[in-house]
Amino acid sequence: MLETAQLKIGDKTYDLPVIEGSEGEKAIDISKLRDQTGYVTLDIGYKNTGATQSAITFLDGELGILKYRGYPIEQLAAKSSFIEVAYLLIYGELPTEEQLKAFNFDLSHHTLVHEDMKKFFDGFPSKSHPMGQLSSLVCSLSAFYPESLKQNQTPEELNLSIIKVLAKMPTIVSWIYKKSLGHPYIYPQNKYDYVTNFLNMTFGQRTEVVDIDPVIVSAMNTLLILHADHEQNCSTSTVRIVGSSASNIYASVSAGISALWGPLHGGANQEVIEMLQKIQEDGGDTDKWIAKAKDKNDPFRLMGFGHRVYKNFDPRAKIIKKACDDILEKLGIDDEVLEIAKKLEEVALKDPYFIERKLYPNVDFYSGIIYRALGFPTDMFTVLFALGRLPGWIAQWKEMKEHKEPIGRPRQIYTGATNRDYTDIKNR
Repeated sequence: MLETAQLKIGDKTYDLPVIEGSEGEKAIDISKLRDQTGYVTLDIGYKNTGATQSAITFLDGELGILKYRGYPIEQLAAKSSFIEVAYLLIYGELPTEEQLKAFNFDLSHHTLVHEDMKKFFDGFPSKSHPMGQLSSLVCSLSAFYPESLKQNQTPEELNLSIIKVLAKMPTIVSWIYKKSLGHPYIYPQNKYDYVTNFLNMTFGQRTEVVDIDPVIVSAMNTLLILHADHEQNCSTSTVRIVGSSASNIYASVSAGISALWGPLHGGANQEVIEMLQKIQEDGGDTDKWIAKAKDKNDPFRLMGFGHRVYKNFDPRAKIIKKACDDILEKLGIDDEVLEIAKKLEEVALKDPYFIERKLYPNVDFYSGIIYRALGFPTDMFTVLFALGRLPGWIAQWKEMKEHKEPIGRPRQIYTGATNRDYTDIKNR
């Protein structure tokens, strides 16, 4: 017998189905609530509302668990590559050797962007924010590839659009970085793997970097894997709801990029570095700023500590901490801002105040440190986040289409004026 929940309104009682996910999560199905009762639910921010059923990512914030398609993030970060993880998210299974080879081949043959896109780069003001450029450029791909606008695309046509956006994203991101420096663009080279190709286009001079350090490639792979998907967050939900209107993949991903741009979402690692710079400019006294963070009457908050979802610890932070330590050791960087970061980390991991409140350094804290160590300016951090999150957005958009989900249409509780009569402007 199916489990139900009962809702009593006045003298009427309604039975609502209870559904259970594969990891034991339970939900009350209110899909027909309005039809049955005339009522809607109010859940500002959708904190308690499941908008879809998904088989992509499982997250348990209480226990600090993150899995992609059932695989623990710890195993994928230690043993897999970003492209293998991308395949897993998009197609549902880890690829065989032949499937991975074919996937890499397809990606490597679609990395070039149309030469006319250079005109877009030339048209952006020199101080344009990289995320504004990225959102515009990704959306413009639908103009270069109008076949993506077709309704009822064949599976082959749909897959080609997926390959194109995944293949061209590193080229676009690297060119945004090159434009910010006034440097010539570097074209992709098929001899490199996905991540190495991106690093070459980003840091190469005229042609290519000589011997890209494996430690850097490994750290970048890890960062991208950890950011690849994170269940129904703000940007992912945006991609799905935009896609539900039958928008093409480029427009849907562009919408996700715009959502990620917000400092409350993808901009958190940038805020970490800006906080560290503020402490440095104040003299670098970490004890002073730790005391400010503990003072409930002080508005200052340590950025990059704790997490809205993870109530215990962020499992990604444990993984990325090692990558961060490896990078700093390998590069031997003498950077006062990064020294401040290490002092804050040391305090947070030992101080009872932070331990009791579970305010551990999170993935944004460490990713910001790594990006700074690699030489990226802070306004590029969220762009790099988008590069990592792309496979998750694609997978979620693809799943939404496969499930034939209806167009998203949230309800509201109206609180405005009721009936009013129009008055002529002279009488107002």
